[in-house]
Amino acid sequence: MGRVTERRKVIRIRDGAISSRPDTLVAEEPLEIRLNGKPLAITMRTPGDDFALAAGFLVSEGVLAHHSDLRNIVYCAGATTDGSNTYNVVDVTTTPDIPIPDITLERNVYTTSSCGLCGKASLDAVRTTTRWPINDTPPVRIEPDLLASLPDRLRAAQRVFDRTGGLHAAALFTEHGELLDIREDVGRHNAVDKLIGRALQHHNLPLTRAILLVSGRASFELAQKAVMAGIPILAAVSAPSSLAVDLATETGLTLVGFLRGHSMNVYAGEDRITLQAVAAAQG
Repeated sequence: MGRVTERRKVIRIRDGAISSRPDTLVAEEPLEIRLNGKPLAITMRTPGDDFALAAGFLVSEGVLAHHSDLRNIVYCAGATTDGSNTYNVVDVTTTPDIPIPDITLERNVYTTSSCGLCGKASLDAVRTTTRWPINDTPPVRIEPDLLASLPDRLRAAQRVFDRTGGLHAAALFTEHGELLDIREDVGRHNAVDKLIGRALQHHNLPLTRAILLVSGRASFELAQKAVMAGIPILAAVSAPSSLAVDLATETGLTLVGFLRGHSMNVYAGEDRITLQAVAAAQG
């Protein structure tokens, strides 16, 4: 679909000079996610990779874990009064033997492009539903210099951001710094869901040796998604929230914030980062 960006008229004021011109903006539209025909959630997203977004959302919610759990994802008609297809409604069909939790019991499953899912359940819910406890995954060790190199590589790969300046990005890297995948969206949580959903579609879950890098801050929502996908390291260019740090500490997730230049703060899981080498070099 070619709806990632849209054109709008803008009046520009530069050094007192006024002009009118079209401007390229990132598109934002609602996406309703249905599960086995029943409405489940609505998220505000940038159109594109909608099937991956829906699949990744359901991984984060503990519904899907393997490609074999998924039977089909389709766009649904009927979102408008005339029954036309807006490509803003998707229906995810699971295989018959997949247990479906009552996701709506503890919170209202409405999401926004800014904050993600609102009214999240407790930390206990994340611990009990994750299929791949991070502490049980093979050990990963990375150098701080490798982490420091990733934000520039993320920024260089943001194609739509260069045209609009209005998108967040999330990327998966190998433990050796190789870029595996990158997605953009108006919401950080949507970009991460698209990554995880694509990994599910390509039989790549769990991501036990991957690094997840996100633009902006690291919220509880993003930390939860990393944990649910088995990702051991989450890094952000801005600050984490206190609840994200709590979740990382309890689940064994390595959480890095303020990753800028050669500076970073390690909030949890420092055993995966070779801090000894850094200390020796400074000594």
